[in-house]
Amino acid sequence: MCGIVGAISNRNVDRILMEGLRRLEYRGYDSAGLAVITKNNIERLRRAGKVVKLQEALDNSKLEGQVGISHTRWATHGVPSEKNAHPHISDPDFAIVHNGIIENYLQIKDKLLVKGYAFSSDTDTEVVVHRIHSHFDKQKNLLKSFRETVKELEGAFALALISTHEPDKIIVARSGCPVVIGVGESENFIASDIAALLPETNQFMFLEEGDIAVVGKHSIQIFDEEGVEVTRKISQSRLSSDAAEKGSFDHFMLKEIYEQSSAVGNTLDQRIADGRVLQNAFGPDAETVFDKVQSVHIVACGTSYHAGLIAKYWIESICQIPCRVEIASEYRYRNPVVMENTLFIAISQSGETADTLAALRAAKEAKYISTIVICNVPESTMVREAELVMLTKAGPEIGVASTKAFTTQLTALSLLTIVIARRFGLDQGREKEMVNQLLELPTLIDQILALDDDIKELAKSFSDKHHALFLGRGIQNPVAMEGALKLKEISYIHAEAYAAGELKHGPLALVDEDMPVVAVAPDDKLLEKLKSNLQEVKARGGVLYVFTDPRVSFVDDEVTHNSVMPVAIKEFQAPILYSIPLQLLAYHVAVIKGTDIDQPRNLAKSVTVE
Repeated sequence: MCGIVGAISNRNVDRILMEGLRRLEYRGYDSAGLAVITKNNIERLRRAGKVVKLQEALDNSKLEGQVGISHTRWATHGVPSEKNAHPHISDPDFAIVHNGIIENYLQIKDKLLVKGYAFSSDTDTEVVVHRIHSHFDKQKNLLKSFRETVKELEGAFALALISTHEPDKIIVARSGCPVVIGVGESENFIASDIAALLPETNQFMFLEEGDIAVVGKHSIQIFDEEGVEVTRKISQSRLSSDAAEKGSFDHFMLKEIYEQSSAVGNTLDQRIADGRVLQNAFGPDAETVFDKVQSVHIVACGTSYHAGLIAKYWIESICQIPCRVEIASEYRYRNPVVMENTLFIAISQSGETADTLAALRAAKEAKYISTIVICNVPESTMVREAELVMLTKAGPEIGVASTKAFTTQLTALSLLTIVIARRFGLDQGREKEMVNQLLELPTLIDQILALDDDIKELAKSFSDKHHALFLGRGIQNPVAMEGALKLKEISYIHAEAYAAGELKHGPLALVDEDMPVVAVAPDDKLLEKLKSNLQEVKARGGVLYVFTDPRVSFVDDEVTHNSVMPVAIKEFQAPILYSIPLQLLAYHVAVIKGTDIDQPRNLAKSVTVE
């Protein structure tokens, strides 16, 4: 969601701040701003809208300084506007940027109003900077004032503060939202995501929960939640500074769709040998944990939740053990019954998803035998806090609508399914067959991408539509759910998915010639059932768009449009491969609609607030 970038250096930092903000645009935002200390004054620029508008304002100013903070905001408190954009200022000797939500800001604000503070925004963030100022008025110590304020705050937040009273430092805090410190030569940096700082450094410190850090040009001090000075190790990132470039593609989303063959291949790499999955790929304690597993509990949000639903079919049909899948925002607020010897799995592209992270922390206090995280970001909080980890190796995913993260999550979950199934009698021959199906995926993905031009033409039929229905049966039902999510996310067409057998229990009332119905129809044991369901659609005047296997015969008539996969697809491969044409469909419809594909309205890539 919101993005933070800060820098302290012997050179002007405005270029560093702006490049960092540009690299965080993928997270989703509605305004941007920066503040620097110039000759013992704080100078600030803010603009509603895109970072380019802030850059235009900067080009027309003489704002220069060697200490600064910047921010892209995704509105929570107050509408998107310049007055609500960060940084927020008090006195005007203090400036702050903030990710997250302060839940008790109104109580603090009431106290500040009594003290005579005036507020120029509708945000919770302005309350924080005024509260720091009020503490500083009494004790004249910036770090103490910052720490006292942090103790009063309830919610999830990352904060970065600069002040003319101590202009040689940036003070940051982490509570529920990620903060990273970039280590340079006689200069240092702070950000909410390492991607923002890759042009400047590949050396990073990751703050832990409750940490406060004082960052200078030549020093970094970190204090834990108890105020004790601690050391956090420096890690070297393997990401390159050009990892988040579009190249020859018009949009990041299309680039990431086409990267899926290599991303899936990377996820399989070094996890398979001699036709078997290496269970130590999940961690050195994996064997001990998997030998105890009798049930599985999966928690995730959005696209990752759909990946979990697909894994449920695999785990229950192949391993023959119970598997529950829950939305993280629901799980964290109830008191679930944990069956004996249950493995907890959290799935998150970013590893910072607030609800999933909270669920993971709750699970670590419950009676699960272990926790495992499936994630795309090795430096993320969830990866650091889980007991077992499977990294998906998708590489940076910039488009808000997840594509390669989804297919690599499914790849990781398929490996996990095989490892667990061994304990329940999966023989070597069947495992080798399944592994070979996975190894075929990169080649098959490239072949399926050959449908791109046909799907681009098909998308024209959706240009004037406002609603769509997606259907699937069995393990393809979550695939249909993911297809509907992709379409609604980036084209703003209202799309819903149903298990095809549920049509007659309500959704058929919506079907007419203006409601396109998209169906996923692989050659599996439920195919004939699905065909019957699709006849119900045709009988009500519906228009069908069917993605199917070359071994399947569907009548292609004026109300049935078939898109035949270029290759026959095996059962274990089907959920991964059938999701790809649905991604392409959503993409091309959005292009026709003229929407902001990579940064769709109201959405954010990394959802770090509730």
